Amino acid sequence: MYGGDKKPRERKRTCCEGFCGFLFAAGLFVLIYWAVFQPHQIRATVVSATLSNLTVISNNASSSPEVVSYSLAVSLSVYNPSKRVNIYYDTVGAELRFRDAAIGPAATGASPSEFYQRRKASHDVKLDFDYVRSGVAVGRDVAGELETAAKSGGPLSLELGVDVRVRYVFRIFKLRLKLRQKPRIWCSLSIPVKAEARGSGFGGAVASGDRCRVKY
Repeated sequence: MYGGDKKPRERKRTCCEGFCGFLFAAGLFVLIYWAVFQPHQIRATVVSATLSNLTVISNNASSSPEVVSYSLAVSLSVYNPSKRVNIYYDTVGAELRFRDAAIGPAATGASPSEFYQRRKASHDVKLDFDYVRSGVAVGRDVAGELETAAKSGGPLSLELGVDVRVRYVFRIFKLRLKLRQKPRIWCSLSIPVKAEARGSGFGGAVASGDRCRVKY
């Protein structure tokens, strides 16, 4: 009686141990493969940046925010340095900051907004901030500092933050594996500006070539 109860239990235990062993071996195999073929961090470089129609509109009421209007076009070169891993860029979004204050909540356009990047390949991504008509509400202190920096005749320092949602794609024989991540790209823009014709604000352009920081 007891022997009959013991054999099914032993079979169940053997099956369970075998299944757990298989999962452990499969996980170890994937870990080793990932350690060997893991993707490298993407790289980004500022190709160019063009600023135009930068204007600060003051409000009479001291409690009301100021309004900053401008147009900024930035071209980034995004590079996949991995030898064996391809990348899907599902979304691309950006914001512009001046001295830790947002002056562009989101880019009004990103081209392309999604794309597929093969290994050892680069893509140019264009980001447009077009706030000439609508403008962006900012604090009075930020507006004052921005106007002073623009009128000083020196370079205007801006910070560009680009959020991307990516899927790293690699293969184990015929098995296709994907890893999703949300890296953030930080680019420093130093644009020499000067007054534009007919009092339409300030503008300038730069061909940077500076590497951006990428945080995962």
